[in-house]
Amino acid sequence: MQSLEASSLNQAIPETMTGVQLIGHGGPEMLQVNNQIKVPKPADGEVLIRVLAAGVNNTDINTRTAWYAKSDAESDDASWSGNAFVFPRIQGADVCGVIVAVGANVSQNRVGERVLIEPCLSESKGKELASPWYYGSECDGGFAEFTVVASRHACTINSSLTDVELASFPCSYSTAENMLTRAKVCSTDTVLITGASGGVGSAAIQLVKARGAKVIAITSPSKNALLLELGADQVLPRDADLVETLGANSVNVVIDLVAGKQWPQLIDVLKPGGRYAVSGAIGGAIVELDVRTLYLKDLSFFGCTVLEPEVFANLVATIESGKIKPIVADTFALADIATAQQVFQEKHHVGKIVLTVV
Repeated sequence: MQSLEASSLNQAIPETMTGVQLIGHGGPEMLQVNNQIKVPKPADGEVLIRVLAAGVNNTDINTRTAWYAKSDAESDDASWSGNAFVFPRIQGADVCGVIVAVGANVSQNRVGERVLIEPCLSESKGKELASPWYYGSECDGGFAEFTVVASRHACTINSSLTDVELASFPCSYSTAENMLTRAKVCSTDTVLITGASGGVGSAAIQLVKARGAKVIAITSPSKNALLLELGADQVLPRDADLVETLGANSVNVVIDLVAGKQWPQLIDVLKPGGRYAVSGAIGGAIVELDVRTLYLKDLSFFGCTVLEPEVFANLVATIESGKIKPIVADTFALADIATAQQVFQEKHHVGKIVLTVV
């Protein structure tokens, strides 16, 4: 499905564009709408993409507030990669768009393709990166009318879904798919998912069910029905005593997006030989671990950030197959990004909040 008509693609690419720039660490006032940003030009191996829709996620807010810094907000480790953050920066890791121009060594046949951008980057400006970047953190992202990315990270998508629906997938679903891939989730597993009503959590429910495994989801009671509709086999409240409810040594895999004070219970309910995968700590980053439990139960821990090479292609194929569905909670115009992030942080929604760019 092409989301822009050919006549739109053939229009001259402007010199300037509108985008949202993060100008410093702090509150929403650090997000500045600028309609005089130069349109980037694709370098060797890159493509220029007209952004159609871009999703909001935790990483945008964590970066803005310097949550990644382990010392103070002005330290040299406040970026996603642990390096100094460069301002101004266009954020936005979840992008659906259409290729409108290509750089050297990229086929002109790519112009007109509707694409999803892989948010974990291994190439920029025609060069392999020494360590991966996160799109919208170490380089400009999708909260703008145009963006550039290495051609290999612009994945063609053939789907009848809308641009907004497709923009709900890249970050959350690739994060979830990566966690399941690293933890080797299979059809015989029972999988416990924390933070299950958020973007990654709701994605994980669908992706686990697509593998044929059993899902136990943790969320607030008001969202039980929605998670059961997504495929969860059992839903527990956030304050549940997991050992009392499920029993010790009762699940094969924990997909954790919360951490916090409940964390020791997650380890207690894992079966011997169980696998724990984590990619978030919205409940609190500092937890208490009895190392004896770790080694006596032969547990495997997986910190999941960098995507395995096959993850994004597998995700795109799963989207195209119709085995998973988008969950869009709300949409906002790009200029209303501060309101969108406020709604996101209130955590009353299930699924994704998406910004429309055109």
